[in-house]
Amino acid sequence: MGIEWFRDLVICIAGLVLAGVLIFIAVMAYSLYRKAKATVSSAEAIVARVQRFSVYVEDEAIKPLVQIVALVQGIRQGVNTFSTLFKKNKEGGRDV
Repeated sequence: MGIEWFRDLVICIAGLVLAGVLIFIAVMAYSLYRKAKATVSSAEAIVARVQRFSVYVEDEAIKPLVQIVALVQGIRQGVNTFSTLFKKNKEGGRDV
């Protein structure tokens, strides 16, 4: 048995070890992929639920509130307009 035989044996053993390591890495990557896929699908479900909730809140709370605020602002602006029409200026006459 010469040195060539030991060299060939080392190459074969290194090849088997490398193949085992690559198979192990592939199995771990697939396992990580499955866990990540489950996490992503769960996150997508949560996002869809939050989106439905925000649309509901917008339809049921924000739109009526905006309408009320717009009405109040319109009334206030009308009152301010009438008050400036009938307000006296500093010279004693009406400010027209």
